[in-house]
Amino acid sequence: MSASKSQSPQQRLYEIVEHGMCIGCGICESMAGSSAVTMEVVENLFERPIATDKLSELAVDKIMNVCPGARVQGLPDSLISNDAHLDSVWGVWQEIYFSYSAEPEVRHLASTGGLLSALALYLVESNDVDFILHAKASNDHPTFGEATISRNRADVLEAAGSRYGPTATLKDIIGVLDHAERAEERFAFIGTPCDVSALRNYAEQDPRVDQYCEVMLTMVCGGFMAPSGVQDFMNSRGINPSQVAAVRYRGNGCPGPTVITMADGSQHEASYLEFWGDDDSKWGLPPRCKICPDGIGESADIAAADTWDGGSPTEELAKSDLGSNAAIVRTERGRQLMNNAISAGYLVRADDLSPDDLNRFQPHQETKKRLTWSRFQGIQKAGNKVPSSDGLRLQELTEHNSAEENTLAEQGAYERVLAGKFSEATPKKLNA
Repeated sequence: MSASKSQSPQQRLYEIVEHGMCIGCGICESMAGSSAVTMEVVENLFERPIATDKLSELAVDKIMNVCPGARVQGLPDSLISNDAHLDSVWGVWQEIYFSYSAEPEVRHLASTGGLLSALALYLVESNDVDFILHAKASNDHPTFGEATISRNRADVLEAAGSRYGPTATLKDIIGVLDHAERAEERFAFIGTPCDVSALRNYAEQDPRVDQYCEVMLTMVCGGFMAPSGVQDFMNSRGINPSQVAAVRYRGNGCPGPTVITMADGSQHEASYLEFWGDDDSKWGLPPRCKICPDGIGESADIAAADTWDGGSPTEELAKSDLGSNAAIVRTERGRQLMNNAISAGYLVRADDLSPDDLNRFQPHQETKKRLTWSRFQGIQKAGNKVPSSDGLRLQELTEHNSAEENTLAEQGAYERVLAGKFSEATPKKLNA
């Protein structure tokens, strides 16, 4: 995203938000400092950066090279092994196979098969790392997530389960790196593909990322529900959002129910399909998620995917499925970690898989990836900006589509921008 000389630093940062490209990761706060940028709940109920006049041009220049709303890249060349495969949709991979937690309790507690939870447990209990930086349910906003540090089993299991609300996982990443440097501690990072992309980008500016972060893990991400969508769901069930004490979106089954706990201890429960619907057009995703160039975690060492045929569980399957993830192992470090966790009894490795299997399990990801470049062209034609996306093969993938598909995707995105569906107001703190 190039800068206009007439724009102030605040305007340059806000343009990412106003064009619908902010994902709310929070790295801008850490990079600029909290006196210049803070992540706040704003009037549309998202977490967005609020900038002050202390935000400098230099800080914004650095942020623009890191922010996943401005730049999303593939796996760094230095991490691609000579024996790695490359799929036009799914990117670099060394191995793909079914895997799940070897502990039935963890497998049941976690969102799908417990792959990421089991890896986190192995990492802290084997002393492979000193801590995990990841997300748990927010203490302040029950439908949100928040960054957390896990150093033991109890911490990891407290954070198990999906976060489908805004989560600024990287808002204190520089503080985490400062601590790691002082204490000479190593850590693992678990976040969304956008979070991992931001951290990989930031590693180009701060060598401490590669020095102290041993491994980056992610989930194949379909996006999160806009806060207004969560409130609409609550309203449809007669739930007063102001009285909600906790929300668990998934887990305690595969995928497990959404459980909303009220301040008085009572609970409201809905199945995965009742909460999300059985059609991705009903998911209520933010615009940035709908055109994400990398929902599959191309820059992570390992990505964990759901494995339902057709991309969604049936009600019957949700009652009986014990849960298995597809482990997409991209780097040598990822392969070593998986092998060690399997050998140590934390994970079970089952049948091998292929990118064709992933297309079957994740058809919405395959479709989105193929059409992203055409959608980007429509968005830019309408005057909005999109992230740079080197190494993700987006333009190449248009050749897999018919001319009609590409035209419809471009025109649809163009029309949605003109209709204001990608626009957000300049961030203003809620109740300011």
